Amino acid sequence: MTTTTVEITSFGYLHDAPPSAHLIIDLRHHFRDPHITPGLRYMTAHDEPVRAAVLATSGIGPLLGGVLTSVAAFRAGPSAGTVIVAVGCAGGRHRAPAFSQALADMLTATGHTVTVQHRDLEKPVVDR
Repeated sequence: MTTTTVEITSFGYLHDAPPSAHLIIDLRHHFRDPHITPGLRYMTAHDEPVRAAVLATSGIGPLLGGVLTSVAAFRAGPSAGTVIVAVGCAGGRHRAPAFSQALADMLTATGHTVTVQHRDLEKPVVDR
């Protein structure tokens, strides 16, 4: 039986407080929100156009690399248990879940066992 080494939760700050985590990544202020594009607003990170828009956003690639490095540092520590990562955006339907899944794919490719939970992905669109 393989133990989980990384748990990732995506969430929306407009729904509730961030979950407890070793690393909390806040995507709200520095990365363009697909919500502002009418054609993407009612889609989620389950939809390819949303994932493509998020992952093509300037800065997302380097941030993914940085978080990957941070997780490796946590895993290398003397108390190397499960590393918990929370990734948040405004509503939890676009940026956070797309980023979380991309991070999970990268971590899995580097040999980590990963679980991903999308806390707010299925909640209604938040009108702002």
